[in-house]
Amino acid sequence: MKADIHPDYHEISVVLTDGTEYKTQSTYGKPGDVIKLDVDPLTHPAWQGGTGQVIEKGQLDKFENRYGSFLSAGVGKKEEKKEEAKS
Repeated sequence: MKADIHPDYHEISVVLTDGTEYKTQSTYGKPGDVIKLDVDPLTHPAWQGGTGQVIEKGQLDKFENRYGSFLSAGVGKKEEKKEEAKS
């Protein structure tokens, strides 16, 4: 094996958005460096309910109004409501 071709593997600290800190080993930076995360499992919607938050914000309704409700269980419900309103 060639000498001096592999990066230095050392201990660093990772700080989550709530201030929690843990130590891990990495090739990032120098020994003792600190990585402060902007996005982590505590704040990102993908780890915090994902699709539930999308539905709460009305994005699914916007999509269904624009393209129909083929993704949800209530296929055709919006068209039925519109037809009833016209009658």
